[in-house]
Amino acid sequence: MALMITDECINCDVCEPECPNEAIYQGDEIYEINPDLCTECIGHYDNPQCVDVCPVDCIPHNPDRVESQEQLMEKYKALQGDEVA
Repeated sequence: MALMITDECINCDVCEPECPNEAIYQGDEIYEINPDLCTECIGHYDNPQCVDVCPVDCIPHNPDRVESQEQLMEKYKALQGDEVA
């Protein structure tokens, strides 16, 4: 699954720089996650970095974007292009 940021977000700015896929961006009111870019850090880290640094625990799985570990790895490979063997 891709992750999402709920309206409990306090705009603390710590999640955005942690995302290796640049999936997190400032929305109209709170930070948001582009589900097409979110791999839950698969291929980069063992845990989603945004979840690890979030002080208010407002980054759950997005129930509208159910993806298996294999699908997330394929998305990671597609995003990396030729950089991944």
